[in-house]
Amino acid sequence: MAQIYLVRHGQASFGSQNYDQLSDLGRQQARHLGQWWAQRDLSVSRVVTGTMQRHQQTAQECMAAMTAQSAEQIVMQGWQQDAGFNEYNHHEVLARHYPAFDDPAATKAFLMNTPNGKQQFQQIFTEAIGRWISGQYDSDYSETWQAFQRRCIDALKRQIALQDGAKNIVIFTSGGTISALCQHVIGFPDLRFAEFNWSFVNSGVSRLSVPPQDSGSLNEGRCNFMYLNNFSHLEVLNQSQLITYV
Repeated sequence: MAQIYLVRHGQASFGSQNYDQLSDLGRQQARHLGQWWAQRDLSVSRVVTGTMQRHQQTAQECMAAMTAQSAEQIVMQGWQQDAGFNEYNHHEVLARHYPAFDDPAATKAFLMNTPNGKQQFQQIFTEAIGRWISGQYDSDYSETWQAFQRRCIDALKRQIALQDGAKNIVIFTSGGTISALCQHVIGFPDLRFAEFNWSFVNSGVSRLSVPPQDSGSLNEGRCNFMYLNNFSHLEVLNQSQLITYV
């Protein structure tokens, strides 16, 4: 029975012109995960990342910590990249609903200067996702909600279909991608996507069990989540600043 570990990337650079890179804290979170796995003698059979920089940086830091190396020493030869595990364009989804947030600096200023800014931003973002998944404005987006769902599911199917005997497969990806896969396997309504998306902790892990007879269909309940959004590797350190969601 194969185990697939879906890892959300470490904290990215929210509010900067280039969100797609880990912050210093994000690198720490990834290393804490690698150290946690090393302490538990997890044997990784296959490493997969999306093509986004934050996915690859998280993988490098995590796998380096597992093997007591620096990220620069990690050789990525043999690792797979699959753009199917990339995040949806959250900037576009937000800006189509709230054009003032087209500038990342404006988003950061809103959060810093608005009373209850985090809660208000979360409400705006939830509304933006609702607009996207409604299907009524598909022409406004470079990737529709349904296209995003299908892309994520197809990427996971490709990993399951490899049938190369891999037992522990680690996929470094994003919260939206993991949420879409959770929705498909568990079967919750589209409108709960935003709720799941907000809840995933940076470097948190969701573990999917895949019986050997599964052909990659993800149907008929053959794949099951053993746990969702596990961040014990951060909780055990008792440092609240390590637990982030962006």
